[in-house]
Amino acid sequence: MSTRHLFTPIEFNGRTLAHRVALAPMTRARSTQPGDTPNATNARYYAQRASAALIVTEATQISPQGKGYSFTPGIYNDEQVAGWRLVTDAVHAEGGTIFLQLWHVGRMSHPDFHGGALPVAPSAIPFEGQIWKVDPATGVGAMVDCPTPRALTTAEVRQIVEDFRLAARRAREAGFDGVEVHGANGYLIDQFLRTTSNQRDDEYGGSRENRLRFLREVIDAIAGEIGAERTAIRLAPFLTARGMACPDILPTMLEAATFLQSRGIAYLHLVEADWDDAPEFTEAFRRDIRARFTQPIIVAGSYDVAKANWVIGQGYADLVAFGRPFVANPDLPARLANDWPLAELDPATLFGGDERGYTDYPAWSEETLEA
Repeated sequence: MSTRHLFTPIEFNGRTLAHRVALAPMTRARSTQPGDTPNATNARYYAQRASAALIVTEATQISPQGKGYSFTPGIYNDEQVAGWRLVTDAVHAEGGTIFLQLWHVGRMSHPDFHGGALPVAPSAIPFEGQIWKVDPATGVGAMVDCPTPRALTTAEVRQIVEDFRLAARRAREAGFDGVEVHGANGYLIDQFLRTTSNQRDDEYGGSRENRLRFLREVIDAIAGEIGAERTAIRLAPFLTARGMACPDILPTMLEAATFLQSRGIAYLHLVEADWDDAPEFTEAFRRDIRARFTQPIIVAGSYDVAKANWVIGQGYADLVAFGRPFVANPDLPARLANDWPLAELDPATLFGGDERGYTDYPAWSEETLEA
């Protein structure tokens, strides 16, 4: 066990960071409509949280086909690039580092986002999953069931790899320090990794090597475009929800880690299932994946300072990402470092809406404490 903890400096992305508190990617559904375009309000939100060691943005679709939730931003046209430039300029002005999370939801979508066409997936398999969708008639958002998707052709899979590459190029044009590929939580890359969602008979399905092919091609394409040092990925080894309980997933994830280490990517982000009866993220797996991946590891999932200090002290992780606590506490690193009280999150304002519950949470002060 080392003496490192949440407030030990770390070398990351060519900079010396004073602490290890990262902002986890969280869907907030506040892009400008129509067009899924980032805006000045988004820029204020992220700039308020620029004291994070690293900001990972909300998941951002790489193409119209990659969309699965209402009001989420894109990175596939010039208007979206210009909108994201507002964000990166604001964060950099505050001294922050920011990676864009690249997203293709695959089957976690709805025909209403695709002109009535079915969402796409590795295989046309029914599953239980819901997405957040706003009713255009009422303007009210609700969770709705996902239909059985259609299977992608081999040529379509290769086009999505190209879409990831182009999205990474646009992210750099928008001023991001790097990109994080969303390979977790039952979205498209995760769907390819698991036998429960991938039953293809081409080179992208069947064996473990084939199920890893899509992930490898995406990482290779992005690293070839913007550099491995600006390329990262998020994975969810112990996810079972959304039809993702694959018996081969842990060995598959370890093979992925070996590949990612060889590719020299910036970091590996591991999201831990954080609901009450979620599978345990075992210490044995933490040891196994650390043995295969020696670059920075970020972990996320209902961490507090004590648990964060433990996982860093054991050497299992280098940074810890916080989601909901960072929403209500834009100055979260200072609050954690000084043991200041944490503000409560308003869950009713998480998705969609205006600045209420988004940019109006104040930084800590004696006055806010008394209020």
